Amino acid sequence: MLKASPLKELERIPLFSTCDSEGNPFSREILLGSRYLLFFYPRDNTPGCIAEACGLRDNYNFFQNKNIQVFGISGDSVQSHEKFKRKYDFRFPLLLDENNHIAKTFGVLGKKKFMGRVYEGIHRTSFLINENGIIEKTFLKVKAKTHASDLIVELNLNT
Repeated sequence: MLKASPLKELERIPLFSTCDSEGNPFSREILLGSRYLLFFYPRDNTPGCIAEACGLRDNYNFFQNKNIQVFGISGDSVQSHEKFKRKYDFRFPLLLDENNHIAKTFGVLGKKKFMGRVYEGIHRTSFLINENGIIEKTFLKVKAKTHASDLIVELNLNT
């Protein structure tokens, strides 16, 4: 299994192409010209992922006021994403990465340990990406419950 080695600040994000749970296309090229937060999370409808995504949902207007789009991404299916999005009323898209190709290219797929079991999974990581496709900030070891408030503090300090 691979150790996660996430992309770092000032790196150009890799080429990627996907769609959201509604079939809308997304790629590095489509998002050029936009500033956005891409948050990788392990799995829909799990306690930590619910807490993280709901925190971002509850602070969505803050990100909009900063002209930052928000996108969640995990290896779950279209059906799972849609159910998760509807249940918690997310206003941001959930992007598909069912084969974890995007997670691999961003360096967030790697060895994880849970209850003594070692497996390959997505490390909770977020990237703030500028209009030119360059990473402004990489957020490692994200704390699900405080991620949104941590982002707000960081963005207010650097504005």
